[in-house]
Amino acid sequence: MAEGRWLIDDDRRNFRDLGYYVALAQVGLEMVAPIGIGVILDYYLSWSPWATVGGAVFGFVGGMLHLIVMVNRHDADEAKRGNNKK
Repeated sequence: MAEGRWLIDDDRRNFRDLGYYVALAQVGLEMVAPIGIGVILDYYLSWSPWATVGGAVFGFVGGMLHLIVMVNRHDADEAKRGNNKK
């Protein structure tokens, strides 16, 4: 019985880790998508290169802010779980 409980805990941890990695991939997409939108705007509106530059800056700043928030939240959750195990 105890062994089954350990398997469930491991599965939950694996899903939790998977969710964290999916969120990290989302941050990467958030950094790249504005650049793509900027390239499209440059092409159709002849703003070259300003929409791409703006998209790169916006994507970098937004992605980094989201990444910082996620890492801080992950660290706080890990610390909370570590305190509960003691």
